[in-house]
Amino acid sequence: QVQLVESGGGLVQPGGSLRLSCAASGFTFSDNGISWVRQAPGAGLEWLSGINSAGGYTNYADSVKGRFTISRDNAKNIVFLQMNSLKSEDTAVYYCVKHDGLSTQNGMDYWGKGTLVTVSA
Repeated sequence: QVQLVESGGGLVQPGGSLRLSCAASGFTFSDNGISWVRQAPGAGLEWLSGINSAGGYTNYADSVKGRFTISRDNAKNIVFLQMNSLKSEDTAVYYCVKHDGLSTQNGMDYWGKGTLVTVSA
C-alpha cells in the first residue's frame, strides 16, 4: 500500500533551518508529483511547494518562496523540503502529499501523517 512517512520536524529558533524528508513506498515514485502542505494551529491547510515526477519543475507559495526549497531523489524514493529563515508563523504540521499523476496539477490522492515543526525562541 502507498505510504508517505515524513520526518525531520522539531523545535527550531526563529531564523533557523530544518530539512524535512518524505520517504515514499508502495507506488512507482518516479511516476508522481509530490507536494508539501502544512496546517498551522487553528488554521486550514496551506499548500507550500510541489515538484513534478522527474524533479525538473518546482513551484512555491508566495509565503515560502525564497526560503524553502523542494527536491527529490527518485533513486531513493524520497522528497525533501529545505526550510531556511524560519519564522514563528511557520509553526505547523507539515504533510507530504502524493499527486495522482506526473504533475502537481494532478489531484492529490495520498497524504502522510505529518511532522510537527515548531519555531520558537
